[in-house]
Amino acid sequence: MAPSFLSVARFVEALLRRRFSSAGLSLQTLSIDSETTIQFWGPPPSSSSENTQKPSLLLLHGFGPSAVWQWSHQVKPLSHFFRLYVPDLVFFGGSSSSGENRSEMFQALCMGKLMEKLEVERFSVVGTSYGGFVAYNMAKMFPEKVEKVVLASSGVNLRRSDNEAFIARAKCHRIKEVMLPASATDLRRFSGMVSSKRLDYVPDFVLNDFCQKMYSEKREEKAELLEGLSIGKDDKTNVSPIQQDVMLIWGEQDQVFPLKMAHDLKEMLGTKATLKVIQKTSHIPQTEKSKEFNGFVMSFLLPPSPSP
Repeated sequence: MAPSFLSVARFVEALLRRRFSSAGLSLQTLSIDSETTIQFWGPPPSSSSENTQKPSLLLLHGFGPSAVWQWSHQVKPLSHFFRLYVPDLVFFGGSSSSGENRSEMFQALCMGKLMEKLEVERFSVVGTSYGGFVAYNMAKMFPEKVEKVVLASSGVNLRRSDNEAFIARAKCHRIKEVMLPASATDLRRFSGMVSSKRLDYVPDFVLNDFCQKMYSEKREEKAELLEGLSIGKDDKTNVSPIQQDVMLIWGEQDQVFPLKMAHDLKEMLGTKATLKVIQKTSHIPQTEKSKEFNGFVMSFLLPPSPSP
């Protein structure tokens, strides 16, 4: 591992944090109960009155590095229209808990408590991948608070057979071998599953540096989160329509949750669900084609402009 002052990953993270700061967000930490502390990027406590007039939007990251790595292409453009809240989910980044619950419902409850502590009465939520599992459960738990829902690359209709197919595509034995990379070889495999861009020519020492920075902390707890998922245990799905309007955004070439899952999920969610497919992207369209992704989010969440 390279010394910290030579770390490429630390340098990149510093640049990403500057993106969040330039979007008017500040890094904060809040204890939501006696067991759980959430780190999040949000409006400074002394926000301008103009900012308080904007609708509130919660961004929930996927399973992987902290929020700053996953929403860096969204915060600046979305901050012009929304009052943004971008937390690290429990056991990611600076968020932690001494409790024993590891389910996605627990994550949803924690995010609900966060928004309550921040006195945000109504908000929409965008969740990508694992964050979408959390967003879907928030919509069910807090129907009076959650206005609209965007599920991006998020197979909440996951079945055991889908898990088995993913493991076969990744050529591994267990899901955590892919989702918790520990070496340059692991990170190349992970990147090959979630992105259409390959890391074949990136030197091992650089990838090992990124592994150390993004995946070395709370590994045991993250493995428990994968085990603690309520979905993917059998070949039944627990999906039912929710009262909110839902937009599904999917990468055409998603290898984690293939596009067929998106079409199936749309049918399960009923008439309030729409599906947008982003061509030539994989599991992270918010990074690979961020302008198109952001356009879909804004067109769905913002009221239409009045006709001249």
